[in-house]
Amino acid sequence: MQDNPAVLISEVGPRDGLQSVDSVMPTEHKLRWIDALHAAGLREIEVASFVPAKLLPQMADAAAVVRHAITLPGLTVMALVPNLRGAQAALAAGVHKLTIPCSASAAHSLANVRMTRKQMIATVREIVALRNDIAPRVRIEAGISTAFGCTIQGEVPEDDVVWMAAQAIAAGAEEAGLSDTTGMANPAQVRRLFNRVRAEIGERTGAAHMHNTRGLGLANCLAAYDVGVRTFDASLGGLGGCPYAPGASGNVVTEDLVFMFEAMGLSTGVDLEKLIAARAPLQAGLPGEPVYGMVPQAGLPPGWKQSAGVAA
Repeated sequence: MQDNPAVLISEVGPRDGLQSVDSVMPTEHKLRWIDALHAAGLREIEVASFVPAKLLPQMADAAAVVRHAITLPGLTVMALVPNLRGAQAALAAGVHKLTIPCSASAAHSLANVRMTRKQMIATVREIVALRNDIAPRVRIEAGISTAFGCTIQGEVPEDDVVWMAAQAIAAGAEEAGLSDTTGMANPAQVRRLFNRVRAEIGERTGAAHMHNTRGLGLANCLAAYDVGVRTFDASLGGLGGCPYAPGASGNVVTEDLVFMFEAMGLSTGVDLEKLIAARAPLQAGLPGEPVYGMVPQAGLPPGWKQSAGVAA
């Protein structure tokens, strides 16, 4: 597989996927699953979120998971941190990249992180200062959640999304990506909003994090690609959804997203057959939990041969 793929697939299943199911995957199964994802060629994985175990028992072993993941060669290990305490723990564990949820919806911000949007930007500034002091090589991305609509608030003005992204960059984040937390986006909206954000913050525009709640996940990823996005979050088996966004369901299926780009001749650096095989340790660790994906269900087309694709 190519070292310089045309698109970067950022796997978020071990964090976003696992925090959204009732079952707690045992740590040893998490490590086997992450190993399988890495073996398939994924080179950026969000492995945990650093939050109180009483709130998300699925993430109680976050530090142990990070300590294992950072031993895998060539892997960028990411963790979500909603506050300064979480950032301290994640940096102590050795993560390579922090993602900070910054909601464009005022109502979702209060429900998700118990802070106003301005308080959350102040938190970004604190986390950046901490990073600069103790781990300057760690990158920080602000994930602008509910960028395309909110199940609590309803419509989220696009001006609010652009403002939030700009504020996060001004606070010191290296990137600001857009998240369809509630699965309400459509392709025209995705193109328009990513273009507006890029006009404001330029090359600091980060990943597209799309959900497939209403069946538009792949279409929205393609729309984001069309306007210059090259990093895409996805979750193996389509697991995921925000616990504080009622009605939101799973992320874009990693297997289907990789197939789409590879079928278009765009290299992802991911071996699709090994990626599908990585569903086995996921299902072993969460027996009975439904997993999704059209490509794993239908199988690869007859004569499928993954090409080297087009490099970036």
